Amino acid sequence: YGGMGLDFSYNIAVAEELGNIRCGGVILAIGVQAGMATPALTRFGSHELKKQFLVPTIAGDFVACLGISEPGAGSDVANIKTTAVRKGDEYVINGGKMWITSGSQADWMCLLANTSEGPPHRNKSLICLPMNLPGIHIAKKIDKLGMRSSDTAQIFFEDVRVPCKNLIGEEGKGFTYQMLQFQEERLWGVATALIPMETIIQETIEYTRQRKVFGQPVLHNQTVHFRLAELATEVELLRSLLHRAVALYLEGNDVTKFASMAKLKAGRLIREVTDSCLQFWGGMGFTSEVLVSRFYRDFRLMSIGGGTDEIMLSIICKYMDILPRK
Repeated sequence: YGGMGLDFSYNIAVAEELGNIRCGGVILAIGVQAGMATPALTRFGSHELKKQFLVPTIAGDFVACLGISEPGAGSDVANIKTTAVRKGDEYVINGGKMWITSGSQADWMCLLANTSEGPPHRNKSLICLPMNLPGIHIAKKIDKLGMRSSDTAQIFFEDVRVPCKNLIGEEGKGFTYQMLQFQEERLWGVATALIPMETIIQETIEYTRQRKVFGQPVLHNQTVHFRLAELATEVELLRSLLHRAVALYLEGNDVTKFASMAKLKAGRLIREVTDSCLQFWGGMGFTSEVLVSRFYRDFRLMSIGGGTDEIMLSIICKYMDILPRK
C-alpha cells in the first residue's frame, strides 16, 4: 500500500527525530497521520478500504484525522455518544466530535461510533468517514493555549450517510481496535518528547552560562547546575523505559503497563523540565521570543492528550492488581 513494511521500532526512531522540529504542532500533525488515524485501518481494514483511504494517506495526498473524543468523553472512550445506525447498506451517523487534530482540513476520519445498544465495550465500531459528505459540519477551529499551529476542530454529524463497506474490521470491535492503537500512540508521544527536553536543557545551560547575576553566571549557582543535571538524568531514564517497552512490544508482549508508565512519566517530566528551565531564563523565559516558553505551552498537552495522567495511573494500578480489570 505504499509503506516501507518496517517494524514499529522504526516508527519510534522517526518519532524521536521529529523532536528536532521546534514546533509541537507539526510533530502532532505527523503523528496523527502516521500513528493514530491509520493503524486500525492497516491492521483490520479490507483491501478495498486500504486502496481507497490508506494508499493516498501514506502517499501524502490525503490528510487523515481520528474521531474519538467528544465534549463528554475524552479519556473515557467507552462513554462516547455518537451513533452510526445501520439502514440498508448504509450507516446513518449522528453526534459530534471534539478536539480533532487536523479536523478542519482532513479528507477522511477514522470514526469511532456506537453501532448497537450493547455493552459499552462491545457496541462500538470504527468507520472510514469521508469528510466531504453532506451533514458534516466543522463548527470551529479551536483556539488553544499551546500547539497553536495545529488544526484542532469541533465537528458535528447530522444524518451523515456512509456505506457499510466503510466499516473497519468487525462491527462491535471498535473499542478493542482503539485500545490496541492507543499503546502505539502513547509510545510515539513519549518518543517525540525526548529531544525537545534535551534541547531545552541544553539551551538553558547556554543561556545561564552567558547571563550574569550578582557578578557571576547563573549557571555557576549549584542549585541551577545540579537541577539541570537531575533533569538530564530523568530524560535518560525515560528513554530507557521507552526502549524497553518497544523491545517487548516487538517480541509480541502486552506492553500496556509500560506504555502507560512511560506516557505518565513523559507528561510529568516535560512539564518539570520546561517549568524549571523557564524559571532559570527569568523574565526572558516569559516572552514569546524563546523556545522554552513555546515548549512550556505546547507540551503541556502531553499529560492530557491520548489519555490523561489520571487514566495512566488507573491502568497501571489495574496491571499491578491494585484495582480490578474490567
